[in-house]
Amino acid sequence: MQSRYQPIRPQGGRPQSNSPALMERLIAAMSYLTMGFVGFLWFLLAIFTKNNIRPFLKYHIFQSLFISIAYFLFSQFLGLIMNLLSIIPIVNQLVMRFTFYLNAPVLLSFSLIQIAIYFVLFYLVLTSLQGQFSYLPWVSDIIKANVKNS
Repeated sequence: MQSRYQPIRPQGGRPQSNSPALMERLIAAMSYLTMGFVGFLWFLLAIFTKNNIRPFLKYHIFQSLFISIAYFLFSQFLGLIMNLLSIIPIVNQLVMRFTFYLNAPVLLSFSLIQIAIYFVLFYLVLTSLQGQFSYLPWVSDIIKANVKNS
């Protein structure tokens, strides 16, 4: 006789659950912490071994890769714009002050930009460790539209 608190086990002996496994949650979190590198390696390993990746892990891998590439491109573009604006005589003083205030240490020697980046990173890692689909406006919408739930 089964207790009502134990899950009913299907034929394979494992309880059915929609929540991601611990390993999937760890891979998703590590993917964010390594700018998508761990997720990319896991994805390549799954392709070579012809295993399917569950939608939870696929979502977080692609989101971490997208965020990393977008962050790199945005920072390069912003650096180019700042260099171009520094040529203009009066505007260069405004650009230097703006850059200084964004990069100056504010809290425990972290700048405003670093605090914002670590806050978003902490949110993404925490939600992936909890087994949830994290949501960032615009980014998550693109990922959901392009990652097929197979």
